[in-house]
Amino acid sequence: MAKTYMPSAVEKSWYEWWEKSKFFEADPDSSKPPFVIVLPPPNVTGPLHIGHALTAAIQDTIIRWRRMSGYNTLWVPGTDHAGIAAQAYVEKQFLRFTKITRDEMGRYAFLNDLCDMKNLYRDTILRQLRRLGASLDWSRECYTMDEKRSLAVTEAFIRLHKDGVIYRDLRLVNWDCLLQTAISDIEVEHIEIKERTPLRVPGYEKPVEFGVLTSFAYPLEEGVGEIIVATTRVETMLGDTAIAVHPDDARYSHLHGKFAIHPFNGRKLPIVCDAVLVDMNLGTGAVKITPAHDPNDYEAGKRHNLEFINIFTDGGKINSNGGPEFTGMPRFEARIAVTEALKKKGLFKGDQNCEMLLGICSRTHDVVEPLIKPQWYFNCKSMAEQAIDAVTDGASPKIEFIPKQYVAEWKRWFKNSRDWCISRQIGWGHRIPAWYAVLNDDELKERGAYNDHWVVAPNKQDAMEEANRIFSGKTFDLYKDPDVLDTWFSSGLFPLSVLGWPNDTKDLRAFYSTSVLETGHDILFFWVARTVMLGMKLGGDVPFRKVYLHPIICDARGREMSKLLGNAIDPLEVINGIELKGLHKKLDDESSLDQNELEIAKEDYVNDFPDGIPECGADALRFALVSYAAQSDKIKLDIEKVVEYRQWCNKLWDAMRFAMTKLGDDYIPAEEIIPANLPFSCKWILSVLNKAISKTVVSLDSYEFSDAATAVYSWWQFQLCDVFIEAIKPYFAGNNPAYTSERKHARDTLWLCLDNGLRLLHPFMPFVTEELWQRLPSKKDSVRKESIMISEYPSTVEGWNFDSVELEMNMMS
Repeated sequence: MAKTYMPSAVEKSWYEWWEKSKFFEADPDSSKPPFVIVLPPPNVTGPLHIGHALTAAIQDTIIRWRRMSGYNTLWVPGTDHAGIAAQAYVEKQFLRFTKITRDEMGRYAFLNDLCDMKNLYRDTILRQLRRLGASLDWSRECYTMDEKRSLAVTEAFIRLHKDGVIYRDLRLVNWDCLLQTAISDIEVEHIEIKERTPLRVPGYEKPVEFGVLTSFAYPLEEGVGEIIVATTRVETMLGDTAIAVHPDDARYSHLHGKFAIHPFNGRKLPIVCDAVLVDMNLGTGAVKITPAHDPNDYEAGKRHNLEFINIFTDGGKINSNGGPEFTGMPRFEARIAVTEALKKKGLFKGDQNCEMLLGICSRTHDVVEPLIKPQWYFNCKSMAEQAIDAVTDGASPKIEFIPKQYVAEWKRWFKNSRDWCISRQIGWGHRIPAWYAVLNDDELKERGAYNDHWVVAPNKQDAMEEANRIFSGKTFDLYKDPDVLDTWFSSGLFPLSVLGWPNDTKDLRAFYSTSVLETGHDILFFWVARTVMLGMKLGGDVPFRKVYLHPIICDARGREMSKLLGNAIDPLEVINGIELKGLHKKLDDESSLDQNELEIAKEDYVNDFPDGIPECGADALRFALVSYAAQSDKIKLDIEKVVEYRQWCNKLWDAMRFAMTKLGDDYIPAEEIIPANLPFSCKWILSVLNKAISKTVVSLDSYEFSDAATAVYSWWQFQLCDVFIEAIKPYFAGNNPAYTSERKHARDTLWLCLDNGLRLLHPFMPFVTEELWQRLPSKKDSVRKESIMISEYPSTVEGWNFDSVELEMNMMS
């Protein structure tokens, strides 16, 4: 046995043996009770970071504990194609390294590059999970766009459309001008701006100013005066179609039913009365209405039957509706140009600081633009009550939330949720299984012009048959919808699709509903809520019985670890160690950051890891992460804590080396030990071991992982190593015959402690415990399990409780 613990030597071969021995695989025909977790599929946009490692560490701790406790455990691995995130990453990479845009590349070449990225990072992710020791059932590994999952997505869309849950509508959407796609409400992050603030916006060389309220006047018809309005988006005045005043505002009673004149195109703008939109005590009491580019104005436009004029191209430039003076200008350059044009006409009335919320895309950081677009929607309201009831129904809800604080957020979100826009105008993802029929006698030939011309079917042949039935006797052409589905739609089906749905498989019958969903609280509504809706609707039951939401791993500055920020640490960099220059090289080679962002990320690495990251091993990293999992919203990563647990592994190693020398080569564990006959120190260590076992099991059962880790650590460190081993050393000094009985009892107790202690620790630290457990001698004529991971998890032994001994020890210490 080596003198010192070396994680690379200990961890290099066990995983391959575990996997080949099929210890991870679940049996749908087993008589054991099932315990099932589906790994939240990580995006194939890059390697896993420490946040993913936290997920893997917690889930593997649960699975290994349940496996050792007699359950038929299934932990399903998978990866996500990532939709918008993947497309945004590749576009940014190409712009950084080749200065080529997606349009310049062409669709075919672009999708090929996305596939290359997917293959590269998918392999990397699976390798990382193995290196972390994750005991996933690799025989069931899947990918959101593999053949089986794609068939499930198509079937789900068709069924939900048939039931009226999915429908198509023309509405105001959140539009990302950089990717030129709609995004859902929860993909929009809101930045609070207090005053005039310059911000960097993708696609603009200079910062763009936000937090400015611009006032300007509209001339009244027949030159009888003017009416002053104010806006934080002055460029949208090019699409104004009305001005609203409050019906009770005496200042404007003489203008009811009158018109203002647009200064750039001569369009007549009706002055309408609207008590919903206008607060007469704010500003001038007059509000410009741009129905095609503002959610509140959109509703006002419908109330007053106004014209909806879109002034933006999909790429965020002014289109021909904005007038020849501004056509082709990027929207924020048009903001400056419109302001200057108003000044020239004498209509500019000044500007001032203004508090506002600015919506940006969480993936691209582009400023979201409201645009009217036809899209496919998922009716959330139809399932909201069921989703709320599943979590809040009585003393025994169908789904238990841990921690419970998120129940209130769950209720609030579903009560206020709007229907989910599920279509995306990107190339990467599941094509929507819908075809548009252009009839020969249609007056409007534009695809999508008539909502009732859509046919939903799994393939073109079935679509043609359905179209012939709907449009019997008519001539038409069919065109497949070019849009793809939101990636959260396919990942939301994962607890069903990984088990074989929509087919009636053995896995589906044996393992659905799953036992627990463990994930970060940041995707509670992105993924968990959608999974519950889809599972209840299509699977007939909730997709999991418990939801455990862990904290989010942050860097030293409190920022969530993200590939987009360049602050993500690869768990392999902690496991294997890496120099500072290696961290910098990774940023140079792999990140999609622009030069300014790159320099900031490099400087952060210098501050956080001036000497690089030392080799810590997977066990130390896992134990540190699980120890962090006390309930809070955020965790600041401290590599020094991981290093401490790496050193603690050496303490375990030393304890085993001591034991092996004292047990001797010919030691055979006793078949039975009578605790009452043991010396004081042996009674004490078994008694406190009993309490450690109880505390660990109770904590694991209640998902208090930090408490469980602390219980195991405290027993090993402070009771076994610091006290018991020191207490029995005199028995082995000089082979004194007076201590013959004590030596035997000490050997037997030490063996019991190591056997139970290693099994107790195994779910947290699988590699070092397997290595040390395999070195323990076996009882005579007993058939020991091949691996510690399939041995029995320790349980308390009634005869090991010696409260009076513990009390006496406490008084002595």
